[in-house]
Formats: sequence, structure tokens, C-alpha cells
Amino acid sequence: MSTVPADPILQTPARDWRTGAELVALGAIWGGSFLFMRVAANDFGPFPMVATRLLFGSVILLPLLWRARASIRVPHLWKMLALGALSAAIPFTLFAWGAERAPAGIGAIANSMTVLFAALVAFVGFGEKIGTRKAIALVAGFVGVVILASGRTSGDNVALAALAGAAASFCYGLAANLIKKYLSDIAPTAVAAGCLLGATILTAPLAALTWPEAPIPAKSWACVVALGVLSTGLAYAFYFRLIQRIGASRAATATYLVPLFGVAWAWMFLGEALTPSMALAGAIILGSVIFSQKSKG
Repeated sequence: MSTVPADPILQTPARDWRTGAELVALGAIWGGSFLFMRVAANDFGPFPMVATRLLFGSVILLPLLWRARASIRVPHLWKMLALGALSAAIPFTLFAWGAERAPAGIGAIANSMTVLFAALVAFVGFGEKIGTRKAIALVAGFVGVVILASGRTSGDNVALAALAGAAASFCYGLAANLIKKYLSDIAPTAVAAGCLLGATILTAPLAALTWPEAPIPAKSWACVVALGVLSTGLAYAFYFRLIQRIGASRAATATYLVPLFGVAWAWMFLGEALTPSMALAGAIILGSVIFSQKSKG
């Protein structure tokens, strides 16, 4: 059996106190991505914002792809291009589209469905056992999305934005399974870098065609740079380092914090309120994800 090449950047000893701090920091960074999108979406538009985000993220991670070049073959590049669409280009665009139409908390809450969608795809497409807990959690999670989509914020119906967020989370779940199946022989950070680079190539023409004619304000540029450098490039490297140190299941707990931070940042910096339907949907979705991850009792 072949082994995945180790990344020197990931070789750090585990410390319990640091792990907890890093999980919280990662949740805060990813939660902030919905704030950044909300601020910049109207000025950039979905495709220009996503392509710019991906470009900055790719530049940050490109050295990791170069480091793993000896293990990468031409078929890997085509797979990275295809999975870049599924793991970044499409979901990023869906979240960006939703950010134009609904508060940042809507996308952050919908993002929580990623873990459950990953389990569903593994069950339907790859024959993995789903178990009673995850089956119950899936049903509860979908109920949460329905509640989220049926809510109103400041008089606006957010159904389409919530559904776009759920579709983006499904893309993440599907991509996670396909990456595990088709790119498991490459260092994880190189996979992340390759997929982001592939997504950048795919979205660049669409960004060029839809680039806004009006000058983009400095605040929106700052948000998109932060979105690319912090919430995409550095966060991905951060996340895969955690996977290497503590395992995928423990590292995934950072996603539980995303809706909490997403709603908190939007409230603190944009004055966006947490409505009763958002609170109920968030509690159901987040609770279902945590329930699905508990060991059998």
C-alpha cells in the first residue's frame, strides 16, 4: 500500500491547549468569511469576487503544491481541475450569490450542513454505513434548512439564499468524498492548493466577463483580500495541519463554530440581527451535526 507523502509544514507536535485554541481560531476565521462576502458581494458581484478570492488563496498555497510536485502526474491535474469546481468554484459562487441577498448568518448556518451531506454522499454513492444517529441527524438537519429558508429577515424572504447555501454545502460534502477516493495518494495540502488553483482557472473567464464597470470601494477590496488570504489560503493550510495532528473527525469540529462566529461577526460589525427562525434553524442544524458525531451510547 502506498503512503501519502508527508508535508514538512505539517510536522508539529500536538499540544492539547494549543489544539483547542486553534480550533476556535479556525472557526472564527471561517465564520468571518461570511462577513467579508456580505460586505463585498454587491460591489464585486459573485464571479469577480470568487475569482479574486481564489487567486489570493491559490498564491498562498502554491508553494505547497510545488513542494509535492514529484508525486503529481497529469491525471492528478485533471482531477484537481474537476474537483476544484466542486470543492471551491461552485460553492464559493453560491455563497457569494446568497451574500448579495441575505444576511451573513444565513450562509454561515447553511454551511453547517456540510458534515451531514458528506455522510449522505458516502452512504448513497460509496456504500458506507450511515447508522441510526446520522440518519436522524440528516432528517433534523434538513428540517433546519426548511425553517431557515422559510424565515424572513427585515421583511425579505431569504429562501433562495438559504437553499443556495445548502446546495453549496452539498458540493462540499460531495467533493470531500471524491477527493478521498481519487486524490488520497497526494499530500492533503497539495490537494487543497491544486483544487484552489483549478477553481481559479475555471472562474477567471467568468470574472473577466462580469467585472463591474464602477470602481470597487477600498473596503470591499480589503474584504476580498482578507477572504482570499485569511479565510481561504491560510485557513486551508491551518485546517490540513490540524487534520495531520489530531485527525479529520476532531478537526471537523471547527465547522461547528462557523455559524456561531458568522452570526456574531455580522451582528457586531454589520448590525444584522439574529431572527427567531435563524436561531431555531441554527440550533437544529448545529445540534444535529453534533449529535451525529457522538459515539454510540
